Amino acid sequence: MTPSGRPLKVAIASFAHVHASAYIRALQKMNGVELLASDPDHKSAPTRELRGRAFARRNGVEYAETYEDLFAWEPDAVIITSENSRHRELVERAAHAGVHILCEKPLATEVADGEAMIAACERAGSILMLAYPVRFSPAFRELKQLVDSGSLGIPLSVSGTNNGKVPLDSREWFVDPVAAGGGALVDHVVHCADLIDVLTEGEPAVKVYAVANQVLHADKRVAVETGGLVSIEYGSGLVASIDCSWSEPDTAPTWGGLTFQVTGSHGSAEIAPFASHVGGSGPDGQIYLGIGADLDELLLRTFLDAVRHSGKPTPGIRPSMIPQPDGLSGLRTLKIMDAARVSAQHGEPATV
Repeated sequence: MTPSGRPLKVAIASFAHVHASAYIRALQKMNGVELLASDPDHKSAPTRELRGRAFARRNGVEYAETYEDLFAWEPDAVIITSENSRHRELVERAAHAGVHILCEKPLATEVADGEAMIAACERAGSILMLAYPVRFSPAFRELKQLVDSGSLGIPLSVSGTNNGKVPLDSREWFVDPVAAGGGALVDHVVHCADLIDVLTEGEPAVKVYAVANQVLHADKRVAVETGGLVSIEYGSGLVASIDCSWSEPDTAPTWGGLTFQVTGSHGSAEIAPFASHVGGSGPDGQIYLGIGADLDELLLRTFLDAVRHSGKPTPGIRPSMIPQPDGLSGLRTLKIMDAARVSAQHGEPATV
């Protein structure tokens, strides 16, 4: 509910991203939330992909045919789950309409677009939050407390993996170099980079070295990199490595997973936020039932609490509550991703 007692109106802009259905399910469980969705770009997607009104019907959400209709509904907040390359146009449109924004990761495909999005939201007084749910993991929060308390000593290195299936079958745009901005480097580097951003309190990266290739899933003949390894240097001396490959086989029971290890002068600790599950096999193959906290729900509740607290955006006025990760943290991880692309292309370290 809003402070006035009416339901909070939340719009879903696009069904392009696979997370759209998870966000819808989580929002449908919340009291005091009204939903309306629109996916007018569905006609450009492969016919085998469930999009548009059919997707809305499958997920039990009210549907608007156009973005004009969606914003005419006057939502309090919008969740943007479009192709990466369309983030800027939708964020700017939402900011112009006076709406608070939760945008899928990465912030954009180009640094200049990310900067323009942040500027648009600052002018409009709109919240701009990024969808990095892993930072809400109870396991990561415990790790952050270990680091902050000094139990591990001075952090010296971070090793992260974010491995998954090549997302060709679920949403083909993920392997389109224009719509996605790249392949595995774009899809998976930013999650681990965001966790490092939390641990270092937003310390900017200095230098990035990345290698990438198309050896994994070569039979699919996609135009983007399917595997990569990224090294990141920070001014404090911290060094990080991220394996961002689409290395999970197509037959795996789930999308993939993430691990994150911090090594300090006094010890080390590692987490695997998605590892807990009930496994087995059945008539349809392997069984994988994830257990534990719903990170999408924790992300959404943080965003909506800030929307309720801040009220309607006022142009030029900073919202009273800025939920994290905000646009600036999204920009820092975007710059790391961009430097990784440059490094992989030229075969030498790239300055951030």
